[in-house]
Amino acid sequence: MRTVWVAVCATVLVTSGIAWSTVSTISSGIERSYAIPQDAPRSSSGRNILIMGLTTRLDLHGEPLPDDVLRRMQAGESDRGGYNANTLILLHIPVSGPAIAMSVPRDNLVPLSSGGEGKIKEAYGRAKIAEEERLQAAGQHDKRTLERAGREAGRRAQVQTVATFLNQPIDHLVEISLIGFFHIAEGLGGVDVCLKNATKDPLSGADFPAGKQHLDAGQSLSFVRQRHGLPNGDLDRTKRQQAFLSAVARRLKGADVSAMQAMIDMAKQDVVLDDRFDLTEFARRVPTEVRFDTLPIEGGANIDGLDVNKVDAEKVRKKVTDLAKEPPPPPTGDGIPCID
Repeated sequence: MRTVWVAVCATVLVTSGIAWSTVSTISSGIERSYAIPQDAPRSSSGRNILIMGLTTRLDLHGEPLPDDVLRRMQAGESDRGGYNANTLILLHIPVSGPAIAMSVPRDNLVPLSSGGEGKIKEAYGRAKIAEEERLQAAGQHDKRTLERAGREAGRRAQVQTVATFLNQPIDHLVEISLIGFFHIAEGLGGVDVCLKNATKDPLSGADFPAGKQHLDAGQSLSFVRQRHGLPNGDLDRTKRQQAFLSAVARRLKGADVSAMQAMIDMAKQDVVLDDRFDLTEFARRVPTEVRFDTLPIEGGANIDGLDVNKVDAEKVRKKVTDLAKEPPPPPTGDGIPCID
């Protein structure tokens, strides 16, 4: 949900001739997190950025979105979604060469930083609830204070859980909630995708024919949310998220000033960055190409009534190391690749 802005917006700022002062303005207007300690381990082979996409239908302060926005999103009521990190992408930016965005399936059964095992996506929400309950027991009842502290605890837990699972240091984090997807597509006037087969899913609102097509903001959100009615369920949703990000990257290459302003506005209301993320420096060294891959699973299982992905941690870690050394080849042809 966030590779879009971080990995390509800065490129467009450069190619469109927008001044570096604009990048500084964006940076100063974005919410900052202190979830990554100053003394945390750092990557020695480039930079690792953890991109987290939350399911929540609330804004950055925990307030409900306007009813008209919820209607256009077609994503249900504001109290749905919780605080699971349903999108997890490790973006590795090497010293030279293409960057690699590695999707981590959200239902992987892993050790959580808070103790015990759970789905990797749950680290954020569990830690958030625990921190809020701790503060309430100590006498804190201000809603915004609880929300801020809870989210910071969630970010710390998600970063630690992913870093341990992948055996990789996390240099930076980027967080975006569900509304960010919608604002991205809306600001760009929609995105172009291609499907091999027609698909329909009333739960997400997806209703798409086969072939190349243009999606508006509401359709784009349905596109990235769909998992029912797909051959591989959640894994195919991951492919949709990657296709969306690729579509945004293509659209941004020809973006005009109004589209760029929309992306800037989106960043200021929907994005959280860690306190050490220097956007000006990043924009100077932004990768010219981002390739996508999905980390492996070993099949599914049902544990205590929960459907999870079984994983071989060592195999996953080897895949991460291999991809960092040699990312997958670029897509062939100049057209839009079709997905299932």
